[in-house]
Amino acid sequence: MKTFETRNKSFINGSWTEGLSQRTYDILNPYDHSVISTVRLATAKQLEEAFTIAKEAQKKWAKSKPEERREVILKAAEFLRNHREEIVEVFSRETGGTLLKANIELDLGLEILEEAAKMVNEIYHVREIPSNIGGKVNHVYRLPLGVISSISPFNFPFNLSMRTIAPAIALGNSVVHKPDIQVGFTGGVVIAAAFEYAGLPKGVFNMILTDLEEIGDGMLTNPIPKLISFTGSTPVGRHIGEIAGKHLKRVALELGGNNPFIVLSDADVDRAVDAAIFGKFIHQGQICMCINRIIVHKDLYEQFISKFVERAKALPYGNPLDPKTVIGPLINERQLEKALGFIEEAKRDGANVALEGKRVGNILTPTVFRDVKNSDKIAQMEMFSPIVSIIPAETDEEAIEIANDTEYGLSSAIFTTDLEKGERFGLMIDSGMTHINDQSVNDAPNVPFGGNKMSGLGRFGNPWIVDEFTVTKWISLQTKYREFPF
Repeated sequence: MKTFETRNKSFINGSWTEGLSQRTYDILNPYDHSVISTVRLATAKQLEEAFTIAKEAQKKWAKSKPEERREVILKAAEFLRNHREEIVEVFSRETGGTLLKANIELDLGLEILEEAAKMVNEIYHVREIPSNIGGKVNHVYRLPLGVISSISPFNFPFNLSMRTIAPAIALGNSVVHKPDIQVGFTGGVVIAAAFEYAGLPKGVFNMILTDLEEIGDGMLTNPIPKLISFTGSTPVGRHIGEIAGKHLKRVALELGGNNPFIVLSDADVDRAVDAAIFGKFIHQGQICMCINRIIVHKDLYEQFISKFVERAKALPYGNPLDPKTVIGPLINERQLEKALGFIEEAKRDGANVALEGKRVGNILTPTVFRDVKNSDKIAQMEMFSPIVSIIPAETDEEAIEIANDTEYGLSSAIFTTDLEKGERFGLMIDSGMTHINDQSVNDAPNVPFGGNKMSGLGRFGNPWIVDEFTVTKWISLQTKYREFPF
């Protein structure tokens, strides 16, 4: 923490700025509840000032040369690499994630920065389009959108913040960013420190450490930002969508998931179990893409359950800073109590427990329900914890029907020995992403990442994010005198 411990402040106009609220917030280690840092919260007035500063800074940044933007982005990546060991420890201590998860998250963020560096020539680049009017030349440009309001969650805060911030800056925009205060260092301070080191001009990136009690809907209702980028729950996403629609703001929303993992009749069970264990229990199931339901063809059902439960039971749990740990703590006691409530409610509803989890401090060990009906409440809700439902399917086709029977549509996975069949079935699943012979937790900065239905709007990843974060401008040039009908 040495590099970051004195930077427990908001970052506004290029300076580390003490919050002006009378309230403070203790950022806690989820494993042992020790205080990592105490932050004085920023106020609604400071947030308004940050947006005003970002608006002015963006006017100049929009005119910056591609080489300048590329250099800043790559220098930010350099900072992160230079401080890798310290940053991984910060990530693990603050989020409760294992060292494996922390390293994965940092690497994903670095990949996003490297991909963003490839986007810098996309703005002001002219594309010529033919015209059926004599002497007319059509030019189409992408221009920076303006100021972007960025809100990130507690689970993968660095990665899920950087996938908005880095492309936005590469494309000539400025950003006002609010990480979840529980993970203010991982989702905000580390990023601000990287761009400070990189020499990003003042005001282009502003990071606010605060909470909703201080700012309310200020990140949404302020008239300055042109787009609201949010990753989090579907109920909050609906609220953001309502406000954005009222103010005609763009949104990039990546919301909840009820992700199916489908084991078809011809699947290799051992390989499927390997994938399902990782895809369900990485970061204790606290990832929007994590497996929520496992749907298994009846011919493989008992075999799969036996092997899956055996593996889940043996997963080591404990201090996430121990390299052997797989299952660490949930982010806070409220989330743990919520997960325990899901378990008790499912039991009252008659759910069949294949593996009983246990509470150890703020840790919940794996809990597996079998013979679940897709209509059961536990199968229709996002668990966001190490709880999983296993559902039998009579046929492969029924497995796909069950997979689609949810309001969500983020990620999904299919196991089969027939890749052609797997891809054909994958196209039948109503989700933004389907992975054949893999698990549902996949991400990369050069693929279209996003969900269908209640799982979100828009797509991250290059080049899809370029259209999200720019405005298209048509300029026509009439090179010869045009005759008009009157």
